[in-house]
Amino acid sequence: MTIFAEKSEMKLAFNKILKEEFPPLLPQVQTFMGHQLADELLLNRFMEMFDQNYECFGIFLDEELVGIFGLWFMTRHYAGRSCEPDHIYISEEHRSKGIGKKLFEFISGYAREKGCETSELNSYVSNYRSHKFYLNEGYEIKGYHFLKKL
Repeated sequence: MTIFAEKSEMKLAFNKILKEEFPPLLPQVQTFMGHQLADELLLNRFMEMFDQNYECFGIFLDEELVGIFGLWFMTRHYAGRSCEPDHIYISEEHRSKGIGKKLFEFISGYAREKGCETSELNSYVSNYRSHKFYLNEGYEIKGYHFLKKL
C-alpha cells in the first residue's frame, strides 16, 4: 500500500515492505536503530515477526527511504481489535518536518480499514519528545510497560 501526501512539493509515501524485501534494508534499519543489535540477530527477529500479526512499512520521501515502522495487530480483552505502532524510526535530518503527523494519519486510517477499534503503543520513559507527540495525537498514558529478561 502506498499513500502519497504533498509536503513542500516532495512526495511522502508509506510503502509496505514484504518479508522477502526486508533483508536488503537491514543496513538502513541498523542506522535508524543506532546499531543496537548484531545484524544476524536483528534480521532473524524481523523474519520471525513477519510470520506473526506484523506488517512493516518504509517511510519514503521522494523515493528515498527516510524511516521505517511496524504495525502489530491483535485483539485485547480491554480494548478490542487493536493496532500497535512499533519501532518508529525517522532519520534525524527529517524529524520535525511534519512526517510524524502524516504517518499517524496514515496509521489511524489503515488501522480503521483493518477493523481496529483502538491503537496503543510503547515509548521509552526517557523519550520525552515522543511523549509530547503521542499526547498531541490523542494517546493517553494508561500504565507502565514492564520487561523481564528470561
